[in-house]
Amino acid sequence: MSYSPYLLKGQKALVTGASSGIGEAIARYLALSGAAVAINYHSEAESAQKLVDDIKAANGEAFTIQADVSKEDEIKAMFSQTLEQFGTIDILVNNAGLQKDSPFVDMTLEQWNRVIEVNLTGQFLCAREAAKEFLRRGVQPHISSAAGKIICISSVHQVIPWAGHVNYAASKGGINMMMQSIAQELAPHKIRVNSIAPGAIKTPINKSAWDTPEAEAKLLKLIPAKRVGDVEDIAKAAVWLASDDSDYVYGTTLFVDGGMTLYPDFIENG
Repeated sequence: MSYSPYLLKGQKALVTGASSGIGEAIARYLALSGAAVAINYHSEAESAQKLVDDIKAANGEAFTIQADVSKEDEIKAMFSQTLEQFGTIDILVNNAGLQKDSPFVDMTLEQWNRVIEVNLTGQFLCAREAAKEFLRRGVQPHISSAAGKIICISSVHQVIPWAGHVNYAASKGGINMMMQSIAQELAPHKIRVNSIAPGAIKTPINKSAWDTPEAEAKLLKLIPAKRVGDVEDIAKAAVWLASDDSDYVYGTTLFVDGGMTLYPDFIENG
């Protein structure tokens, strides 16, 4: 793995939904880059603890914290516990998310609400609590040139419509405008808010889309780079956005998608 153990030295991070997939990889890379990391999970306590053990075995600092990001009281408790453990927080990675797929006319209100609550409202609640701490503490120049960094994990489906996944696509489109509006409001306080929009990434949630040669071949038709992404591709981008190397980046979505948003059908039909 390519990283600098000093890039985020002395910084404190919270990663939501960090017990598997993209969140796990981001937490690992933040720790390898010098940050102490709070590992949020919803139900996978054993996986979250294993990640903490791995980070500590590599001389890093981490602890687990359970919370449902759609519940305001649990979010406030999570941030209180993180501040008690770390003293402050410098980096929030809003990663927790889920899918409840259905044809549009069959989609239930529960399916709609649950995806919006976790994917969008959860990011709002976490970002709000992080921003309060950033504003309270202000810039610590010996730690970072920013008062704080918020990274929202979105999706290429914030711009690509996705039939059969209306709730998910709507939540990701909402993340984009929420992120930009927060970034605009908090930028004068030297709080940087940005997003990463992954394309097709090899994670447990979409294993059926890439786990067989036939499925992967079909998926690659949508990816000009002709490879399915790895979680490390997202993690490296997150470390960069969390570091002072991206100090002049505000309100931007970094698409990490192998070119999926480049309308690949036009390769031969331009």
